[in-house]
Amino acid sequence: MRRTTISLDDHLLRDLHRMATERQTSIAALVREALEEKLLTFRPRPRSLGIGASGHRDTAARAGDTLVLLPEPPGR
Repeated sequence: MRRTTISLDDHLLRDLHRMATERQTSIAALVREALEEKLLTFRPRPRSLGIGASGHRDTAARAGDTLVLLPEPPGR
C-alpha cells in the first residue's frame, strides 16, 4: 500500500473524524472505502468518439430540425 496526501476542508475533516470514531475505524479506511465505491460507478469515455462522424459541423444545431412522428394510440 502506498501513502499519499490529500487536502480537505475543515468541515469535511471534522465530519470524517466523527464518522471514523463512531465506526471505530481510521479516516484512511473511510477514504479508501469511499474511493472504491466511487470507482465502481466510473465509466471511461468511449474511444470511438468521432469514428462515425457525419462530416457536418452543425449537427448539434440541427438536432431539433428532425420531426419524429409517433403512431396514434389505439382508440383515437
